[in-house]
Amino acid sequence: MHIAIILGITFVVIVIAVRLFRFFSPHIKFFASGLDQKFNVSEINTLWKLAKMCDLEEPSSLFYSLPSLSRCITHIIEDSQDKGTQDTPQVQEFLSKLYKYRTKIELESDQKKGLDSTKGLEKGQKLRIILPGKGLHESQILNNGRELIIKLPTQKGILKLKGDDWVNQDISVYLWRKGDANYVFDSRVISTSVFNGQSALFITQSDKIFRAQKRRSVRCECHVPASLYIIKDAILNYSTVETAPGYKCVLEDISEDGAMIRIGGKGTSNIQIKIQFELEGSFILMFGIIKAVEYNAEINQSRLHFECTHIEPTMKNFILSFVYKVLPERQKEILDALTETEKDAEEMGDTPSEDGESINSEENIKADNLIKISEENTSAAKAVTDNEIIDIPEVEELEI
Repeated sequence: MHIAIILGITFVVIVIAVRLFRFFSPHIKFFASGLDQKFNVSEINTLWKLAKMCDLEEPSSLFYSLPSLSRCITHIIEDSQDKGTQDTPQVQEFLSKLYKYRTKIELESDQKKGLDSTKGLEKGQKLRIILPGKGLHESQILNNGRELIIKLPTQKGILKLKGDDWVNQDISVYLWRKGDANYVFDSRVISTSVFNGQSALFITQSDKIFRAQKRRSVRCECHVPASLYIIKDAILNYSTVETAPGYKCVLEDISEDGAMIRIGGKGTSNIQIKIQFELEGSFILMFGIIKAVEYNAEINQSRLHFECTHIEPTMKNFILSFVYKVLPERQKEILDALTETEKDAEEMGDTPSEDGESINSEENIKADNLIKISEENTSAAKAVTDNEIIDIPEVEELEI
């Protein structure tokens, strides 16, 4: 009887201890990381509160993630300014220590970004693999030696292809490296076998591994006549539709947040404009600014890099519908791969950065910085040259 009571009490104590450990585990991990980085207990307490106030899903990311650390530094500055304590020795000393630590993280991050071979990839690394004609698959590195040994790829957890289906196939591999960035490399499947009890593929190593970045929007080629109007009013009326003729131009590519505009004459950057056009029968009106100009003196035409600052939601959706409908399948797979690696990054506690540009089929899928495009795919991703654009109809000179 006594033994049963003792065992019961022991079991309850163990259960409570396990639950307490699970509850306080993030806190314990955070404090251990803080002490390792030479912060004192009071500072670690402050950082823990900051992590919670900044809604960081992974508080320990403060000790390795630049975006998380910068976010909390900004919070400290704003909070001390509100309280009038920004110039106190205690606040300044704490900020100095945070900035010093931030510099350390940045330098270490820069060193990590020098990944120049797949031999630097670690066991357990998640992979997103494109097999031409078979879509996007997911896998994981089982071993990194003479060849890369990866788990037999699946699609959404389902095994769609057998090992023999992969042998001698060329693949493109995308991944997120923790604390660093997206990477992509090309490889070839050498053989299939079993490794440590798991079905696996043996793929070639590569010293041509490149950083890749998902853009904020997807841009596709087009040839759409449009009218351009220079905005001179201080207050804009986004509902005004122009009935008078504007400058005739042609949209060479488009996304929901911008376009490449071909127009006659020499353009000027930093000019506010709006463009009106029809896309598959739907009227579109976009407001924005000319961010950059490429002028071709020989043909007296300009390519205007247009950034959209306002578009109605319905019109934006029309553009998105058009873009995704005409987007080559190959580029859709690349976009999906980069999207999945960003999800992997978030699971690791990283925050993928955005550079504000668009995925452009001819500018961003190149052999020297992303993937090798086979000859049959090159035509779909081929850049439009100046010679091909000389004979654009109804292009008027733009006098700005």
